[in-house]
Amino acid sequence: MHIGRHFACGDTMVKHVSIRKVGTLPRLPLKGWMDLTYRCDFNCRHCWVRIPPGSPKQEKELSLAEIRHVADEARNMGCREWAISGGEPMLRPDFPEIFDYLTRNSASYSINTNGSLITPEIARLLRRKGTKMVALYGATGDTHDRVTRTAGAFEATLRGFSYLREAGAGFIVQLVPMQANFHQWREMITLASSTGQPWRVGAPWLYLSCNRSARRNAEIISQRLPPEEVVTLDPPEPPSEERLNALPSNRSTSAAEEAPDDRLFARCIDDRQEFHIDPYGRMTFCGFIKAPHLCCDLKTNSFKHVWEKFIPSLKDKVRGGEDYNANCGSCAARADCRWCAAYAYLETGCFSAPVPYLCEVAASSQRYKKQWPAKHRRYFQIAGITVRLESDLDLRKVRFARELEMFAAEGPGEDNVALRHYFELPDLHQVDMGQEFYRNPPWAIRRKNGNWYYLGIPADPNDKQLFRVAVFNSDYTHASIYHTPQDENRVTEIGFQALSLFPTDQIWLAPLLADRNAVLLHSAAAVLNGQGFIFVGNSGAGKSTIIGHIKQSKTIPQPAFSAQILCDDRNILRRWDTGWRVHGTWSHGDVQDVSPASAPLTAVLFLQKASHNYLERMCDRKDILRRLLATIIKPMATAEWWRKELDVIEKILGEVPCYILYSDSSGNVVQELIKLTAIVEP
Repeated sequence: MHIGRHFACGDTMVKHVSIRKVGTLPRLPLKGWMDLTYRCDFNCRHCWVRIPPGSPKQEKELSLAEIRHVADEARNMGCREWAISGGEPMLRPDFPEIFDYLTRNSASYSINTNGSLITPEIARLLRRKGTKMVALYGATGDTHDRVTRTAGAFEATLRGFSYLREAGAGFIVQLVPMQANFHQWREMITLASSTGQPWRVGAPWLYLSCNRSARRNAEIISQRLPPEEVVTLDPPEPPSEERLNALPSNRSTSAAEEAPDDRLFARCIDDRQEFHIDPYGRMTFCGFIKAPHLCCDLKTNSFKHVWEKFIPSLKDKVRGGEDYNANCGSCAARADCRWCAAYAYLETGCFSAPVPYLCEVAASSQRYKKQWPAKHRRYFQIAGITVRLESDLDLRKVRFARELEMFAAEGPGEDNVALRHYFELPDLHQVDMGQEFYRNPPWAIRRKNGNWYYLGIPADPNDKQLFRVAVFNSDYTHASIYHTPQDENRVTEIGFQALSLFPTDQIWLAPLLADRNAVLLHSAAAVLNGQGFIFVGNSGAGKSTIIGHIKQSKTIPQPAFSAQILCDDRNILRRWDTGWRVHGTWSHGDVQDVSPASAPLTAVLFLQKASHNYLERMCDRKDILRRLLATIIKPMATAEWWRKELDVIEKILGEVPCYILYSDSSGNVVQELIKLTAIVEP
């Protein structure tokens, strides 16, 4: 299970849940980042902050009592979440006490560790609900230990995994890519997946050292991946030329699109409700800020003073000037660049300087976005609805079932919806998904703030592992669907059998239709002499049989007869401004013929097996209603959905001729249908 940047950890769901601005919120320190130590038992080639385990700087680290005091001050001002890191935070002998104190009264927490110092006791402590990220640097001991420059590091990390699993403490495997291990990247993913825990990519591009050490920087630079690989591991959001009416854009305005402002940290300070504290008690607004004059000592200043006075004073302290305005501030690639002033300082010692490596990454991002639609986007159309399908897979190389290909479209239409596939399962530990409305394997369904959460659950109630997560907006016009990496292999091998990759697409299609004066029925349908007929009945009623008879009749020359099969199992009735039409779907039964075509609806025919063939006009509205309700395809049916579909059914009762079609097995029933096309006006 890959935890991607789309729906994970510290920025849970920011790519998929829009934030409604409700006015100016007070600036509160809601989340604190605390590095407990920069000492580490590993000596990783890429690390930008590490100092040796026995460094004399240990004496300057905040004591347990000081950490408790800072935590109390922060909590009194609103802090409800902590992100704990290092170095290796568990290297401190008082780690259990610190962890317990920080997380005991917090709404949430996260922790980064290399896992080597996890004990059974610490693992039990980490059962406390939060996000635990454990780094993995290779798929074998040779590679992992070469990256960490520590003999036995691989076995120690795997032992940490085992202790966490035995304690029932869920965690995320954080894969850190670099030149020294990238030859094993696929194997690292396989190893991470074998733990039964989600995984994510950590730091796809490496930061230079916090003390600007030339020796250490040379090592880090040698481990950086080519810009194209960085973009592959951490791709930008794909372009969306057409916006869906139901979806406000979640994209934040880039610096390049705003009025020029060379106050390089003003926006960060205004926008962030977070703070960072290093092991020595120096507090600032971001963990990448290492310049001493931008940090304030909590040993001699109160938390309240630093938050309310010192940090706001930094907004005007660092300005880009002409150098920034002439380069990064006016660069056409700024919207696609990962540059920030903190990174510039780490790279060059100057806050406003360009970072050439990031310039290359930005250029790769632009190429990626330009090429993305052709590789990762396809369109399909059903009953007047255009479905934009997107995936990180190269869809040019993925097979789609023949029946889906019949519904392929060239581009967006007038009524667009979107399905976005990710082959990564999200970490849901910190996601409030609201009330559960439904639970019956394979689905548990919850709702919160207008979003629907479909959780793929196993049949075994003791198995808590999800195999799929889908997030739909309120009217089902946008879905983000998350699958396992194993599903990626399956789709690569056998292709798409349904656009949603669910067992059936009716789960998302039926709610869409309810909003469009349409209904999905268990039925067969055909176009006879240009007129649309829908044959309604549940399994065993003879839908596929009558479609077979129509197919056979097509092969026999008959005067004034033409026939087109729409589908033998699922079809759509939709009321347009010009009248009712019947539309085919790709969800067929025994007969594989399907068509995206539609035709004016002439009659609804309820199938009844008999000894001979004849039609009987229906007048009993209650009987028609009963029969239609028995064959309507129901998604997760809410009261609102039923209200809409009952309105549709009521219109059918008043506007569409309905018949019982009695038929034997001879095939002569087609002659009755031909007669009907002659006597009923379309």
